[in-house]
Amino acid sequence: MRFFEYESREIVKREGIPVTDFGFVTSADEAREVAERIGGPTVIKSQVLTGGRMKAGGVQFADTPEEAAKHAEDILKLEINGHMPRGVLVDPKAAVKQEYYAGVVWDGIRKKPVMLFSDMGGIDIEEVAEKHPDHVGRGHLSNLMDPPEFRAKEVIAQTGVTGRQLQRLTPILAQLARVFVKYDMTLAEINPLVELEDGTFVALDAHMDMENEARPRQKAILKDLGVGDEETREAREATPFEIAGEEVDAMDHRGVAGNVTEFDGNLGLVIGAGGGSLTLFDAVRKYGGEPANYCEIGGNPSVAKACGLAKLVLSKPGVDKIAVMMSIVSNTRVDIVARGVIKACLELGFDPAEKIAIFRIPGAWEDEGYKILEKYGVEYCDRSVSMHEAAKRAVEKIQGVAA
Repeated sequence: MRFFEYESREIVKREGIPVTDFGFVTSADEAREVAERIGGPTVIKSQVLTGGRMKAGGVQFADTPEEAAKHAEDILKLEINGHMPRGVLVDPKAAVKQEYYAGVVWDGIRKKPVMLFSDMGGIDIEEVAEKHPDHVGRGHLSNLMDPPEFRAKEVIAQTGVTGRQLQRLTPILAQLARVFVKYDMTLAEINPLVELEDGTFVALDAHMDMENEARPRQKAILKDLGVGDEETREAREATPFEIAGEEVDAMDHRGVAGNVTEFDGNLGLVIGAGGGSLTLFDAVRKYGGEPANYCEIGGNPSVAKACGLAKLVLSKPGVDKIAVMMSIVSNTRVDIVARGVIKACLELGFDPAEKIAIFRIPGAWEDEGYKILEKYGVEYCDRSVSMHEAAKRAVEKIQGVAA
């Protein structure tokens, strides 16, 4: 789940990372009061879970409290990339001497957090890494032990920062790494982290993403920030299709049939095996297929759960066929998934042989599963057929090409 900027700033503030005297407000009058408290030029920033605020007019500068109130009134009415603002953040206009980037992200390949630092802050770190790789420092750390400051110093020093700046920046990056671990984050970044003209360092902006699965563990911080249990906090609001997918997954505790994301294609997907789901999704697109959805199934769901997911995908407007695929041999019973998807077809009045483009799930009870599929004329693949080959066959089927 994603945090708004004002929430991210509050998190780093309570964890001892210096920030400016900002205020989050939801009305023009409140913006005026915060600007009067600040007592100088201010920046008024829209609080939305999307980028492009500056370009869209969601960031404005004010010299007086009255001007701050007027900007807040306008921004509160401004939709940005389909998002209406939660409120606005009123921030002092800082006298910046140097901008830096500090971040911690999850490295899915190494299965560890990685600290990132750049002496070129204020712009996307991806752009800096591509155009100026020598200005980006990196260093992995354990997510089990307290991140040591010497690792943060090594990362910062890679960019050529030395002296007083190195000494001042080190504890900030180290503390950001601790925030990442403490709150089960997948992303924690400060951009820009700035040195002011008076020599002090403050976080002028912050972005945080937390693991969705961590919400029960992080109830205290979420309650303090006023985050409701019903808030999904994704980059966009969940569609009815995606909400229905969550309901399918919640129907019982057995297995997983969730992480449903809606797309506009005509090939429905019932796919599983963790990272294999992403691989299969990408393989469908590689061969020219147009996925109607992304989802994950596994961990031995019940027949009802497998049926519910398949019925949801089959009922989606525009779906011509579904592909049922998993990447690896797992403990998920093939016969249960087979029963579920065939039951879904029959209950919706479809011929399983026509509606299921391909079935590839190697695993437990696969002989029994294949007998069920054979009975209904469904094409299936055993473990000798690769994921990519199965995806290719599914795409060919839906394109009307003989497999």
